[in-house]
Amino acid sequence: MKYLYLLQQALIWIITIYWAYQIIVSFCSLIKLKDKKLLIEKEHKFMAIVPAHNEEMVIANLIESLKEQNYPKNLYDIYVIADNCTDATAEIAKKAGAIVLKRFDNTHKTKGFALNWFLKQKIEENADYDAFCVFDADNIVDKDFLKNMNKKLCQGEEVVQGYRDIKNPTDSWISAGYAIFYWTMHRFYHLARYNLGLSPLLNGTGFMVKFDLIKPDGWQTITLTEDIEFSLMNIAQGRKLGWAVDAIVYDEQPTTFKQSWSQRSRWTVGHLQCMKYYTKKLANGVKEHKTLMNFDGLLYMFGIPMMILTFLLLGVNTLLYLGAQMSLADLIGNFARYSITTFIIPIFTGALIMALEKKEIKPMLFGLLCYPLFMGSWIIINMKCLVKPNTKWEKIEHVRDITIAEVIEN
Repeated sequence: MKYLYLLQQALIWIITIYWAYQIIVSFCSLIKLKDKKLLIEKEHKFMAIVPAHNEEMVIANLIESLKEQNYPKNLYDIYVIADNCTDATAEIAKKAGAIVLKRFDNTHKTKGFALNWFLKQKIEENADYDAFCVFDADNIVDKDFLKNMNKKLCQGEEVVQGYRDIKNPTDSWISAGYAIFYWTMHRFYHLARYNLGLSPLLNGTGFMVKFDLIKPDGWQTITLTEDIEFSLMNIAQGRKLGWAVDAIVYDEQPTTFKQSWSQRSRWTVGHLQCMKYYTKKLANGVKEHKTLMNFDGLLYMFGIPMMILTFLLLGVNTLLYLGAQMSLADLIGNFARYSITTFIIPIFTGALIMALEKKEIKPMLFGLLCYPLFMGSWIIINMKCLVKPNTKWEKIEHVRDITIAEVIEN
């Protein structure tokens, strides 16, 4: 029992220090910093890249929103990668005004492979672009997106994530859960770290990369979460990512639990893949660069391990109780603290986030009350993927035909 007690105390300290650090960093999101100075004044040339697989229902609205950018029309081109499409995505995209490239590869189906295939061609062409932005086919883009990303380039930023908002937050409790999750991450993770001089992460869509950055090696990602992988790759090399709260892209989220289970399972497996391939590289980055930014990037890898350690702590406490080393009241208190943290506090955190982000709570009330169920189901997804990971990419259907005008009106 002595060793169980020592293990219990070690787990308590590890978990407490980890979450205390996360909470302290989150408070930095409340600090409003001065805008960075412009290093140059230039209107850069962009590629807007859209990897799309069977997205005929939504692709036209995205292209229309990109065509309406408040940015010189001769300084950006819209490219659609029709990736293994069997519908009219390519034809609709071309008719809407995009430059369409068709790709067929039944072995390498993820967005990362599509981006590598496309960007390799542009590198070989020595195309005269300064940067590229990546969007999902279901996105619609705020008219000032490129203008604000150009400002980030002028400030010396090389990899920048835009603000990924939700275009269908009230469709169901599932889409509401996604919305609250993203709003929380945007403020308490990405903005907090950007304010503190640490590095945010890419969110999968609505991000910008300086073209010169990927010219030596191309877009080399191999996991199911190419956005996180590319982020960690740069952080390990000592490169800090940027955050653009005013470069807004609206994203469609799944509305059913089945779709959500599939998508979040893919994210979890991608995270586990990144743990496998990048934990050592991130640790070496800490050793080489000796910065808090690198250490913070390494800590990102510990999310799922912290979940495992928490369950281990609950198990150790149960064994201590069974061995008469802990009272029943203390055991119940331990389980209650975990339950309150997991299932009650997220409701209040979500309400706080909506207030800070100026989102209306009333239409989201049911989703807010169901948010603990959304986050709790993620624990089950993580446990399932640890036991039986599925590395097969599965498409999420996008069917909400929403225009940028409708989003602004709502």
